[in-house]
Amino acid sequence: MGELRAAAVTEVHVIVPQGIDDPARPSGGNTYDRRVCDGLAALGWAVHEHAVGDLARALAGIPDGAVVLVDGLIAAPEAMVPEADRLRQVVLLHMPLGDQREMLAATDAVVVTSEWTRRRLDELYGVAAHVAEPGVDAAELAPGTAAGDALLCVAAVAPAKGHDVLLDALATVDDLAWRCTCVGSLDRDPVFAGDVRRRAPDRVRFTGPRTGAELDRAYADADLLVLPSRAETYGMVVTEALARGVPVIATDIGGVSEALGHGGLLVPSEDPAALGGALRRWLCEPELREGLRRAAQERRASLRGWEETTADVARVLHDVAGMVAAR
Repeated sequence: MGELRAAAVTEVHVIVPQGIDDPARPSGGNTYDRRVCDGLAALGWAVHEHAVGDLARALAGIPDGAVVLVDGLIAAPEAMVPEADRLRQVVLLHMPLGDQREMLAATDAVVVTSEWTRRRLDELYGVAAHVAEPGVDAAELAPGTAAGDALLCVAAVAPAKGHDVLLDALATVDDLAWRCTCVGSLDRDPVFAGDVRRRAPDRVRFTGPRTGAELDRAYADADLLVLPSRAETYGMVVTEALARGVPVIATDIGGVSEALGHGGLLVPSEDPAALGGALRRWLCEPELREGLRRAAQERRASLRGWEETTADVARVLHDVAGMVAAR
């Protein structure tokens, strides 16, 4: 049995949410899962992917001693604790939600997407998590405009993403020329999305979700990304914008500062006046715009690729697989 397990050190079962590849439901977490699964396969891992609604049933069907990577959005103690002695479970925690002490105790390792999350888990539970920051694909520079008046927000229209704060901030610069495109699902919280859309001025356009070439065009047409979130563990859209040399104004929340580096401006969360003030500076100060564009291009040169992310995850899985082989 030991020889069989030692030979399977590059085999992993990955438990992901249903709809991971649904273009109508794009999310940073789904993108991260997909790129890691594909990246592990490219590295030679045998990746057994399970898109599930019933975690307990999925885990029950996995062979004894297997290494299992579980997306934190579907990880649950009632499913994982009974399997803790039989499987080597690794949780990929995109966002710490609620009391996760029992679930984390059932894992052999935890992977998180930012230093902020690692520190948070250490503070809350004394868990030593491994950081695997999201990667980003190389992209062509967005041309930008002299006026800088094309604003872009890429986020599902839901309370955590702060579109209501964005509208309040835009109201403070109503005397200036600008237009804002909001790209993201309108189905996560239909009531909130409906309220936001009803009170949005004509200059704010909601496109729904965009992926692939359509999303590329949205970034290419933008002068500035605005991310008014109330909660983010990293902020993958920040690096997507920076990969195109598009500066960012974002709320200083969670791991956003790690994604941003010096590629833009940070403002307090839940503060429309501060966000509006930053937007006014961007729209009214050409020197500031040029400085932030240079900073975004400098940050662009230091962004990680998905190969580095996958290598970080693979190291954790190798270590856990080594625990299995040693038994």
